[in-house]
This record gives sequence, structure tokens and C-alpha cells, in this order.
Amino acid sequence: MLKKDIVDKVSDQLSLQKQDVALAVDIILETMVKALEEKRRIELRGFGSFSVRQRKPRCTKNPRTGKMMDIPQRNTLHFTMSKSLKEALIKETA
Repeated sequence: MLKKDIVDKVSDQLSLQKQDVALAVDIILETMVKALEEKRRIELRGFGSFSVRQRKPRCTKNPRTGKMMDIPQRNTLHFTMSKSLKEALIKETA
């Protein structure tokens, strides 16, 4: 699903102009990005939570060349789904 699809669906359900909904979605995403840049946790009840985790530096082998290479420490995004989302996904596969 693309951002455009979300904007279309929300604007149809709420009978709002797509420009207004697109602006609201952009503001929400910008706010989330700023919070994650500040290493703050984002919790969306009923959906899940986003947090930033630090990966330790490590040494690994390049599969193409077989040469050993160092990977520096870096930040990654971590998502934990809510219990209700997890249950909905489990029902879908069963």
C-alpha cells in the first residue's frame, strides 16, 4: 500500500479533500521522523510501537568477494506489533 492509497481511502471515508488529507499524513510522518531522530519511542495503540535501536559494530564476510569487512555501529528502526494486530495476523493465516 502506498501513501497515495492511504490518502485516497481516508479522503473517501471522511469526505475530505485529498490535498488536506495528504497534508495531514505528511505532518504525521514528519512528526514521527523527528521523534525517531530524537530517539523517542512512538506508540500507536492497537497497531504497535516504533523505536530506534543501536546495532553494534561487527566484522562480516562479503558474500560476493569473500573479503572480510567491518560494519560500523548504526541505528536501526525496530517495530513491535500490538497484541491485537498480532492476533489479527494469526487469524488470517489460520
